[in-house]
Amino acid sequence: MVKSFQGVRMVEPKKTQTNQILVQDHMSTNLVTFHSDDTIDQVMEILTKRKISGGPVVDSSGALIGIISEVDCLREIIKGKYTNTPKFPAKVKEHMSTDVITIPPDLSLFDVAGKFLEHKIRRFPVLKNGRLVGQISLSDVIRAFPKLKHTTW
Repeated sequence: MVKSFQGVRMVEPKKTQTNQILVQDHMSTNLVTFHSDDTIDQVMEILTKRKISGGPVVDSSGALIGIISEVDCLREIIKGKYTNTPKFPAKVKEHMSTDVITIPPDLSLFDVAGKFLEHKIRRFPVLKNGRLVGQISLSDVIRAFPKLKHTTW
């Protein structure tokens, strides 16, 4: 089930057994975040330096307002080619995705794996009580499952 929360759609966890493999145990909590007035140049530099493919965009209070990704940066690169612009001064707010699907930390990894397939995206911000507490990426999920091969699901 998907609920709307201040323009952000949130997937609700299913009620299941207590011995679950949960998002909160495999999500990243030391997040690289961006602001709407950051430039695409700044974003590309950070993505390259940190070897990540995107991250949450937050406002001055830390509330989630969007996601910026490598694909979003490509839009500015293509625009730069046509205008012969060697720099990419556009702001994050011009290219970020604002229709963000978030998940709660108590969602199972199996459920979030299904959400990755359903929505064909690479990361979900994790919200608890409306507050950004982490992010889970497709890579986080893939890395988690080989460690669990001796676990009964």
